Amino acid sequence: MILCGGVGYRLKEETEYRPKPMIEVGGKPILWHILKIYSHFGFSDFIIALGYKGNLIKDYFVNHKYYDSDFTINSTNNSIKFHKRLEMNKFKITFVDTGLESLTGERVRLVKKYIRGNYFMVTYGDGLADINIKKLVSFHKSKKTIGTVSGVYPMLKYGGFDINGKGKVVDFEKKAKIRHLINGGFMIFGKQIFDYIKPNTMIEDAFDPLIKKSQLTLYEHKGFFHAMDTYQDMADLNAIWKMSPPWKVWER
Repeated sequence: MILCGGVGYRLKEETEYRPKPMIEVGGKPILWHILKIYSHFGFSDFIIALGYKGNLIKDYFVNHKYYDSDFTINSTNNSIKFHKRLEMNKFKITFVDTGLESLTGERVRLVKKYIRGNYFMVTYGDGLADINIKKLVSFHKSKKTIGTVSGVYPMLKYGGFDINGKGKVVDFEKKAKIRHLINGGFMIFGKQIFDYIKPNTMIEDAFDPLIKKSQLTLYEHKGFFHAMDTYQDMADLNAIWKMSPPWKVWER
């Protein structure tokens, strides 16, 4: 399940015209990159929880073959000829309208009827990582808890200082990582999670009751993670794509 309903106010220069998951990295929506990460590890059955400008997401996947190809339309016989072979993405996607203003937990509740199996994965439509999804699933199964969240170490935007006991600086890292784990998405839940998600709440609101019952585990991801929250994040991800994008696991 990919949560794609938010407005993305901190990227208003882009999200005024399209939902944040449709902002492009390397000429493809960031949402497409997320789908590719999961499908590389054999997980290709998706539910996309839609909200703000959700029709643009539907439109892209219905008509992507036209956007990604040169083609000729012959109006005399209503035929269309494509001039290059399309890349075949083996995605199965269920699109669900979960409301313009729904919080993340409510969006999860609204797609419950489409979930099959004993567990399901959830992530946000704006974060990329070189996370091994198979290892994440194996970890979750081994812990036998209701929920597993992926903890990541995001990069500091302004660098970080190390000091000694006397307050003197002993090191400065321009590209320092935050030393505390944060929720990077890429979560897994058993269907019991619906007993913990209250109406009109955030998905994170379910964490405290899970923790109190020792039903939440954390998968530590030490590799690459980058979310797209600001215009600078968008520029950074596009710059990384031109070099050697760590999240491009499907070509390794």
